[in-house]
Amino acid sequence: MAWISLILAGIFEMFGVVMINKLHKDRNWKSLVLLFLGFGASFLCLSFAMKTLPMGTAYAIWTGIGASGGAILGMLLYGESNDWKRLIFIAMVLSAAVGLKLVS
Repeated sequence: MAWISLILAGIFEMFGVVMINKLHKDRNWKSLVLLFLGFGASFLCLSFAMKTLPMGTAYAIWTGIGASGGAILGMLLYGESNDWKRLIFIAMVLSAAVGLKLVS
């Protein structure tokens, strides 16, 4: 259950990052509320996961999902560069998160 909570935390983190970008473009209350809800849910799920998982592992995987997912969503939703070098480094971050799962 802790791993599911950690994955959800990463997904909510990605949502929060997208809402930061939306807030910069729209500047409305809905975007601000969704931003706080996304990050709030992310921290709540992360804290639940950290009851069972080691802090270092949980934090590294949470940030890996958030950073990689944010970069991928930037490519898909906002036309950011999807250069092959960038994709290689995103894959490296994700493989490091999988590696942490395998040794935990």
